[in-house]
Amino acid sequence: MLLLSLAALALRLTSNLVLSQPQDDATAASRPAEVRTNPVIYEDFADNDITRVDDTYYFSASTMHFSPGAPILRSQDLVNWEFIGHSVPRLDFLDDNAYGLVNSTAYIRGIWASTLRFRPSNGKWYWIGCVDWVRSFVYTADAVDGEWTQAGIINNCYYDCGLFVDEDGNGGDKLYVAYGGNTQLSVAQLDDTGTKEVSNQVVFTFDVGREGNRMYKREGFYYIITDVPGQSELVLRSQNPLGPYEKRTFWENVNSPIPGSGTVVQGSLIDTPEGDWYFMSFAWAFPEGRSPVLAPITWTEDGWPQANFSGNSWPTDLAFSLPTSTGSLQSWTGVDKFTSFGVEWEWNHNPVNSAWSIEGGLVLKTASVTDDLYKAKNTACHRILGPKANGTILIDVSGMTDGDRAGISMFRDLSGYIAVQQSGTSRNLVMRNNVNLSPQDPGGTCCWSTTNKGDDIATTEVELSGNQVWLRVSADISSSGSKEATFSYSTDGNTFMGLGNTLKLNDGWQFFMGYRFGIFNFATRALGGSVVVKSFEHVSA
Repeated sequence: MLLLSLAALALRLTSNLVLSQPQDDATAASRPAEVRTNPVIYEDFADNDITRVDDTYYFSASTMHFSPGAPILRSQDLVNWEFIGHSVPRLDFLDDNAYGLVNSTAYIRGIWASTLRFRPSNGKWYWIGCVDWVRSFVYTADAVDGEWTQAGIINNCYYDCGLFVDEDGNGGDKLYVAYGGNTQLSVAQLDDTGTKEVSNQVVFTFDVGREGNRMYKREGFYYIITDVPGQSELVLRSQNPLGPYEKRTFWENVNSPIPGSGTVVQGSLIDTPEGDWYFMSFAWAFPEGRSPVLAPITWTEDGWPQANFSGNSWPTDLAFSLPTSTGSLQSWTGVDKFTSFGVEWEWNHNPVNSAWSIEGGLVLKTASVTDDLYKAKNTACHRILGPKANGTILIDVSGMTDGDRAGISMFRDLSGYIAVQQSGTSRNLVMRNNVNLSPQDPGGTCCWSTTNKGDDIATTEVELSGNQVWLRVSADISSSGSKEATFSYSTDGNTFMGLGNTLKLNDGWQFFMGYRFGIFNFATRALGGSVVVKSFEHVSA
């Protein structure tokens, strides 16, 4: 078997697109250890909470203002992951206007570090997350890839929380949540429904604030992992879930395996059926985002997890004894012809469901009258597979009306796009740059609003055959690359011509989410127009 390069690995992962061939079970089981390369997924999946059920691993991540939220990935080997759904089907967080882009916005609000667990006693899945620093929402499902519903609201913010199902060995259990983002780390006990708080206790006080709290149990001891952002990973241990806890440093100031990215902290402890242990963290690798990175760990004789990093650096190449997944896995890249709205897609804020459909492609009716990309409803967003990628749409513009703009953007707090612009009965192509969101406080992370609607850098008139045109964004999102995006178009799908100038990507961390391809259609004069996105092609370079 050939060693898996990052590009080859990317083609093994999922995105509701091109299927790879299944492997023979006997071959997979007898295969020697392979070398994989961090990051295991070169996409923006931050604040992971990973849990194992039997021989399968499930991965939950942050999505903030994107809807649906809290994506779920599935794997049998911690390296090859498939996208199977979301825990939060719609951002119903008691602020419909902001989360629906109605006279307000919810940028970087919504879903931060949350938690996902299976509960054997009732066969249900639970997702819990604090929203807007005020309250925590509970969603449940009978099947992890099935229908999720909001089960309850707890009037306490379980910030950066970790749910632990403490089974008693007789079919019963208790539910605990470890959480806290300031100097106090707390553990709450929930009732049998998992939707009400029974008790709450501060179990440890630190001299600095921390994040990324997860709770586990091993050989009679309860463990809580937590981190000092940008510095260190800590471990607490007790024989009682409510303490008292003792503390050790797991690691500190570890260098990232991704060139140009920041210190690695926060993530999940993971055990295998064979008794091996790993830690999935993530690297702050903007402008791409926060990418998952994996490392093996061991345990000391006195029962503490330890990481063995050569030169205090997170490993780049990893040798695994885990068998490769034997089922058919889908690719993260390829051509999506929109026979459905795949699970890998998320909207910028909650969509107007009456303004989109699947009919010969993705139909996007205008849902906003605006000249601001950040206030345009129903922008369909797709993560970008690094380190370099092209995103290309084929769009039918025959349904556009006067004042409409439809196209594809490089979407984050500093954005640019290429679009078809309808003016009366004529159409031209336009490239816009420097579309900018900023926080209310410079350098802060709160209350983002548009500070620049951008400038049209170039326009051109193009004769469109059959009212169709291909629009493309080409981007280097690597934290050590050029951090640039360019825009081009084609009238035949083969020869592409550049338009406008280069978008210099923002590599700051304050927006938290990484860049995405964003497909949009908005009106600047009146509603009524529509486009059909016939296909989206995602190619990683």
